[in-house]
Amino acid sequence: MQTLNLPFPPSVNHYWRRVGPRTLISRQGREFRQRVCSILAAQRITPVVGSLEVEVDLFPPDRRRRDIDNFQKGLLDALEHAGVYENDSQIEMLTIRRCQRVAGGRVVVRIKEQSRACS
Repeated sequence: MQTLNLPFPPSVNHYWRRVGPRTLISRQGREFRQRVCSILAAQRITPVVGSLEVEVDLFPPDRRRRDIDNFQKGLLDALEHAGVYENDSQIEMLTIRRCQRVAGGRVVVRIKEQSRACS
């Protein structure tokens, strides 16, 4: 199992921007992705293959109300871009949990190869 400590991701509401007819990753989204890539490159993370189980603990930076399902896209895409796995379609089980607030916010991600299939 790999445990990754990462910065708090931008909400999907702030991850994308429309520029004319095109939809692009926002500056905030690109900065988050670059930070994740830098952190994981320094840790020399080995790519995980096969079907995956991913657990995400979100530690928000403040008391604002947030929908926890709005953070998975930017986070999972950044992990893919950083080479943690080949494609986020490998994820067969995803658990997201909101935890206590911490200054600046953070995310703890645990990734492991899937141990059981659905029956």
